[in-house]
Amino acid sequence: MADVARHPRIELHTLATVEAASGSVGNFKVKIRQKPRYVDVDACTACGDCAKVCPVLLPNEFEAGLMTKRAIHQLFPQAVPAAYVIDMDHCLGTNPIACGKCAEACGVHCIDYDDQEKVFEVEVGTIIVATGQDVMDPTPFEEYGYTRYENVLTSLEFERLISPLGPTLGHLIKLSDRTLPKTVAFIQCVGSRCDDGRGKPYCSNICCMNTIKDSLLIRDHWPDVEVKIFYIDIRAFGKGFEDMYKRSKAAGAKYIRGIPGEVMEDPETKELILHVENGDTGRLEEHRAEMVILSVGMEAPADMRKLQTILNLQKTPDGFYLEAHPKLLPVDAATKGVFFAGTAEGPKDVKDSVTQASAAAARALRLMAEGKVHIPAITSTIDEDLCKFCEVCAKACPYGAITVDRKTKKPAVVAEAACAGCGTCGAECATGAITMKHFTDEQIIAQVDAMLADRPEEKIVVFACNWCSYAGGDFAGVSRLQYPPTMRLVRTMCSGRVDKKFVLHAFAKGAPVVLVSGCHYVDCHYIDANRWTQKRVERLWDQLERKGIRPERLQLEWISSAEGAKFQTVMEAIEKIRRTVTPEEIEHTKKVLEKNLLEVPILV
Repeated sequence: MADVARHPRIELHTLATVEAASGSVGNFKVKIRQKPRYVDVDACTACGDCAKVCPVLLPNEFEAGLMTKRAIHQLFPQAVPAAYVIDMDHCLGTNPIACGKCAEACGVHCIDYDDQEKVFEVEVGTIIVATGQDVMDPTPFEEYGYTRYENVLTSLEFERLISPLGPTLGHLIKLSDRTLPKTVAFIQCVGSRCDDGRGKPYCSNICCMNTIKDSLLIRDHWPDVEVKIFYIDIRAFGKGFEDMYKRSKAAGAKYIRGIPGEVMEDPETKELILHVENGDTGRLEEHRAEMVILSVGMEAPADMRKLQTILNLQKTPDGFYLEAHPKLLPVDAATKGVFFAGTAEGPKDVKDSVTQASAAAARALRLMAEGKVHIPAITSTIDEDLCKFCEVCAKACPYGAITVDRKTKKPAVVAEAACAGCGTCGAECATGAITMKHFTDEQIIAQVDAMLADRPEEKIVVFACNWCSYAGGDFAGVSRLQYPPTMRLVRTMCSGRVDKKFVLHAFAKGAPVVLVSGCHYVDCHYIDANRWTQKRVERLWDQLERKGIRPERLQLEWISSAEGAKFQTVMEAIEKIRRTVTPEEIEHTKKVLEKNLLEVPILV
């Protein structure tokens, strides 16, 4: 961080948050709100004289609440800039001045009680998102006695306790009587791999190795302290991690396969009693320890939702951001020009965070060094004469690439650098003002006509998303999985491109069954475009049923590129439905559509 602050081409804005962002790759405009520090950064020498006279004591968040801080303080020892900051919510030196001691003690007169927050805008070419991660709260796990027993700590509190710069200057002590514990017990997976609603269902990645490291530190510095580790299984998958695990066992750390059901305190000795079923022996055991460390998991920060909305990002069910592709684009966001670093898209240790940060910087540098952006040939275009300023296309665009001004009746405008070519806007446009290059209405209708030109009652029209369901069909093919030959696939970039008139045109031409398929609902390649597919298909089901057409003949399925077997299974199920469709049903459907009773334009 010190190198960052000294770099001549890096602007560092601390105590700042992103309020809004607009534009596209190469031309982002980011609105930043910077909180007042109430201390002149350039003048402050970090001498600490101000903190010595401050009468207000507060819990120190950096020290996990094990120490206190003053209302004027450094955020943490290695903070950049090293200047102090005033917590004005607790400071006594504001209107009317009731204290002012820090200002009197400051020899360089750098304290300014009238400092104000600043809002400013910067123009950038790319954005790297590095949100960090939060530690899970163990208080819902009441059986472990956290906050009830003084000697039950979290792994983060333990890290600060034994830190050379921590509250005890690196000495391992019990909080109850400040003596060295004879036995320290670690309980793994507190909050991680938890399906009962109190924690998170995923593995937090770093907890096992963090505990192994702590066990080695204890055995190295305090060899007389017994270490017990209660675990489900040890996940030591990184380079050198297995050797580290073996070193821990060789150093005397005892590993017990099983998670304690509860932690109780002996009222006389203050020892902590742990009851656990040993998974290796199958026996119920009682263990005693003078200190218990809860190895808590990691979770996404609470404010990630706001940034997700600002930058049009995707999120996975675990709350972290979703990368554009887990293998080919692991640091890219779906929004062009936005990249991920560190724990923004999942829990990581320091090594993996640094690796991903380097990759994100390289991806951003490659874009910016070229000085131009290559736009795909499948972007959308607007016919201004047909645009009715309804703003539906702007709402449907997952990337915010379309702007419409209804008040001034300014037609929609597509920012081609931001458009990813999903085509959802074209499917939602009621006036036909939007054309998606290379996937025009006429081209798709022509494919349907060609498919159903001969014996249409034996054909099933499948609209398949390029990235998932179409790729899933390809995977089924190369895997030699057999599925009915009645399928006829129409490739679209996204299921969001499937206009209702495509479906109805296929029915009008005699198709017995139509399938719309795309990415899984929470894993859309185009952020959330398939949500518009879901709404569109649900409306069509209602319309078909009202006109006496069996809704079952229109199917919607989510198939990923790796699910070749599911593609086969779905196609076999669709074929069974096709066999139930009678010639009379097909003729009835044609008559309904010929009379245009569904009030949907049909291309002929």
